[in-house]
Amino acid sequence: MTFDSLKEIILATVNAAEEKVAPDAKLIPDVCADSLDTVELAMALEDKTGVNVPDDVMPTFRTLGDLLAYLNEQGA
Repeated sequence: MTFDSLKEIILATVNAAEEKVAPDAKLIPDVCADSLDTVELAMALEDKTGVNVPDDVMPTFRTLGDLLAYLNEQGA
């Protein structure tokens, strides 16, 4: 998965400003406003990539780069 693909999913799922969606952006608060946003994003990622992203794993990602690395490790 490329960062651009991840960015498309993020922008379609949560109310994030496009200029804030960057590899070094923090998942919370830069992209997701709260834990509900992270749950919605996890579900969207699972739907689009087939990769299971457990609710307890999402908060462990400090940046979008960390999330992208996880998705790629899982075969997205």
